[in-house]
Amino acid sequence: MLSTRRKALQTLCGPAALFGLPGLSFAAAAGPQGSARRLVFIFLRGGMDGLSAVPPYGDPLYAAQRRSLAVAAPGLPGGALNLDGHFGLHPALANLHQLYTAGQLAVLQAVASPYRERSHFDAQNLLENGTAKPFGRDEGWLNIALGLANSGQLAAPSSSQGLALGASIPLLLRGPAPVGSWSPTQLPQPDADLLQRLAGLYRGDALLGPAFAMARETQTLMTGRAAAGAADARAGSEDMKTSAQPMLVLAQAAGDLLAKAHGPRVASIDFGGWDTHISQLGEHGALTRKLRLLDRTVATLKAALGPSWQHTVVLVASEFGRAVAANGSGGTDHGTGGAAFVLGGAVRGGRVIADWPGLADQALHEGRDLRPTADLRALFKAALAAQLGLDERVLANKVFPDSGSVRPLTGLFS
Repeated sequence: MLSTRRKALQTLCGPAALFGLPGLSFAAAAGPQGSARRLVFIFLRGGMDGLSAVPPYGDPLYAAQRRSLAVAAPGLPGGALNLDGHFGLHPALANLHQLYTAGQLAVLQAVASPYRERSHFDAQNLLENGTAKPFGRDEGWLNIALGLANSGQLAAPSSSQGLALGASIPLLLRGPAPVGSWSPTQLPQPDADLLQRLAGLYRGDALLGPAFAMARETQTLMTGRAAAGAADARAGSEDMKTSAQPMLVLAQAAGDLLAKAHGPRVASIDFGGWDTHISQLGEHGALTRKLRLLDRTVATLKAALGPSWQHTVVLVASEFGRAVAANGSGGTDHGTGGAAFVLGGAVRGGRVIADWPGLADQALHEGRDLRPTADLRALFKAALAAQLGLDERVLANKVFPDSGSVRPLTGLFS
């Protein structure tokens, strides 16, 4: 019964969802008590086109293979932002380029999970559960890692250290370690007296007692810029009416909460809409708009974190890339290899990490996709080791089962 109730509360975002709170956090601390390190995972759901986000303009076959979708070389109209003379960033990623120049962004190209088919649902499940099978586990690797980091290192029971930003908790953060969720709401918030009464009423309940107590703490944490941003959204200000604003509100809230002395230390942000089958490029193309919004989201998160940015690692990844060639609708179909980003003040960036396979027909995966030459789990393992203090054996056996051959990237974090 307790397990069933816990899963139901996680799915519904807990009592906070029932009573109109912005969110609920009731996880134990990640890593050593009082640790300043933060870890954020931004999941680009839908399959980001890595050959447009990180164009390999230096490849002699890039323009011919991509044709109308090719991003021009740096210095040309609409050209890429140069990284290393071979790879660049899409011109919509100006803030990310500044982070790269400052040594706070590393770019991974020709990277993928172990998945080699082209189903969104299976690919997302596999990326989130941490195994080599789409339904290999009904728990997420970030939740498993959080629970392992907490073992023997618990902070005060009231500390809220794991948080999903969005309407529900994704598979990535589901599992035995309790986590909470925050999303903007148009429902009125209960006053402190109501929460205090509920906490007293359920004080003897092993699950609801701590949950209502944590709801009170979350309400206190949310008094600030994130709550003001949600209030502006409800008021319908001009800036809040843009389609971009929900992601920016989530990024603002994530930064505000992670920057709190007793706030969460691990967070995930769901960012959908990357399935660009139609008209993906051009000033108002689907992918251009998404990349521009990603750029603003990262800038918002960085600004909201303030000094905490120096101890933060942000992972940005998608379930798979796109096909190399354009389809007949000016977009791209589901692919395999793609690009990922890792950024933050704790990142030793300013470099592209790629074993580039090339774009010759014979080098493509199944004759159509960028062939992946690196495993995303190598990045995830390195981030978990740096930010949560997990060792390689635990990462290989428990967080990412059957991944012993995938070694964590080295020298990437300070």
